[in-house]
Amino acid sequence: MSVDGDELKDSHGPDHPQSVGWTRAQKMTLFTESHKPLVLESGGVLRSVEAEYETYGRLNDMASNAVLVCHALTGDAHAAGWDVDPAGPLREFRHKKPGWWDSMIGPGKAIDSNRFYVICVNVLGSCYGSTGPASINPETGLPWGLSFPVVTVGDWAHVQMELLSQLGVKKVCSVIGGSMGGQIALEMSLAYPERVSSAVILSAGHRVTTQGLAFNAVGRHAIINDPNFNSGDYYGGPQPIAGLAAARMLAQITYLSEEGMGYKFGRRLRGKASPDFTLTGIEFEMESYLSHQAESFVRRYDANSYLYMTRAMDYYEAAEKWGNGDLTKTAARIKARTMVVSFSSDWLFPPELCRELVSAMCRAGCPVSYLNIPSRYGHDAFLVETEAVRRLIAIFLKDSTG
Repeated sequence: MSVDGDELKDSHGPDHPQSVGWTRAQKMTLFTESHKPLVLESGGVLRSVEAEYETYGRLNDMASNAVLVCHALTGDAHAAGWDVDPAGPLREFRHKKPGWWDSMIGPGKAIDSNRFYVICVNVLGSCYGSTGPASINPETGLPWGLSFPVVTVGDWAHVQMELLSQLGVKKVCSVIGGSMGGQIALEMSLAYPERVSSAVILSAGHRVTTQGLAFNAVGRHAIINDPNFNSGDYYGGPQPIAGLAAARMLAQITYLSEEGMGYKFGRRLRGKASPDFTLTGIEFEMESYLSHQAESFVRRYDANSYLYMTRAMDYYEAAEKWGNGDLTKTAARIKARTMVVSFSSDWLFPPELCRELVSAMCRAGCPVSYLNIPSRYGHDAFLVETEAVRRLIAIFLKDSTG
């Protein structure tokens, strides 16, 4: 997921009547010693988990109006409004922009905070407030680094459902997510069919494509082979910035499309009429854009978390997990009313992959609707095509309990 401003074009300032206003992240400690520890799908065990989250709106008396919004790969719990006290690597970033889906969440918006109790939770393994590789291992007093256990999409769903339970939510009105967040939304529908009333899956499917696996592998390779990576134990010393920057630049390409890149940048030179014939400098607008994205990203994200997040996405294969390879058998677990949305130029989660899931759901008799939206914005379209997505979600949620 990229955050370069396009997807925030319809956002409002904190004093606007359709803004949730000033927000402050909250934290909850889960799976403490007095309860069962968190046993991860990889076999690892965490005896306590700190989960960062934000909420907008209020839970009604019947606890029937909760909407869980799941963030994408490098997102966080700050989905809407303006952070009143940003800290750490997000300080500069959050002072400039509202939450990553501010255009969608707020009073009178598609996910109406006057009607719904909206929750967004930072995933396990991230570097944005929830327990992850940069957190302190209580047994050593040092950052976990790569000793942090491998996490999965199933683990993310488990932690988020536990947090919902602690908030008094037994059943969510809807779970909504795009890209990695769409994987979480699907997994929650499969793992907790009795606790999910509806789901919206944007630019995501039941697995990552082989090409997606390849791009993630190259990104991790760049990080691991950075001279400063030090087997993941780089906290307090030089950071593997070059490797993380390369991984981000590569990922950024997968979020776009040829048509979108051509429209936005083409082959235009950067600030000059003719090339400098240099091998090391920035010549093209496209290069400048990728460089800017990388520079911004390395200031706010942890390289180890990038390894964990991309690996979890790679491992997710819903049919293998829930149906012994049979996607129709897998889909039969879903009880939620579901909407799946793909975008024509998305080649990270292409329309044909989304249609595989939808076809399986139809064969299984699941209540599902599907739309493929024409767009030149590639995978980022779920964030950039604000008007289309807003309209679809508003209609989908119209008849939901809340």
